[in-house]
Amino acid sequence: MRAGDLILELYEEQAYETYEKDDESPVTSADFAANRLIVDGLAALTPDIPVLSEEGSHLAFEERRKWPRYWMIDPIDGTQEFIARSGDFGVIIALVEYNQPVLGVIYWPAGDVLYTAQRGQGAFRRDVHGIQRIQVRRLADPLNDVLHLAISRRQPRERVLQRMTSDRELQLVPAGSCSLKACMIAEGRADCFLRVGPTGEWDTAAAEVIVGEAGGRIVSESFTPLTYNQEANLGNPNFIILGDPEVPWQHVFTHHRNAD
Repeated sequence: MRAGDLILELYEEQAYETYEKDDESPVTSADFAANRLIVDGLAALTPDIPVLSEEGSHLAFEERRKWPRYWMIDPIDGTQEFIARSGDFGVIIALVEYNQPVLGVIYWPAGDVLYTAQRGQGAFRRDVHGIQRIQVRRLADPLNDVLHLAISRRQPRERVLQRMTSDRELQLVPAGSCSLKACMIAEGRADCFLRVGPTGEWDTAAAEVIVGEAGGRIVSESFTPLTYNQEANLGNPNFIILGDPEVPWQHVFTHHRNAD
């Protein structure tokens, strides 16, 4: 939340610089400032637990693969939304133990909403009205009810829609960053989301705990589990965030049966 306050101050004053990473994705001085604040805070809180950040320098796989536990952070998830001034960006912090996320925090600065979950302890939303437990939406008819599909404002919709069955009615719910779409599913405001394109493990670690504790799950487009710190490359495959477990999701998302 302290990082979110800092980000929001820079956002509202437009007091930041924008740069381009090697992969041509944008990054801002606000990302770096929030990163420093979070890394310093975690170092003070848990000096023996290393930190892996999207905006940090990544240690060699041979060194980090031995970590039994580590923090994984994305200081601003949705930098494009930050630059576009939509307000749809978040702060992500996750704790990973033995290659499994066990604690997840996602903060939405513009709305002052905090989503938290600990493995086995449930998922929660904290806002001005207090703290409430959240869960995915349960459909009255999981086989036929209209599905609310969270979808990006920035990416071509056809990339997602062409990977879905044509015999299920969809209602599109435009939203910003990946993490906030995950929270929408965790609290029942959307039912599913398919991410096509490059992301990092920091984009999903906290969301996996929050969505999982709310009754949903995150899987690859091939319906296999995501992995953490098990490969030199920290990139994710295309992934799907799913709500109601009674929905036959493998029939909704057809791409796993058809190669590109």
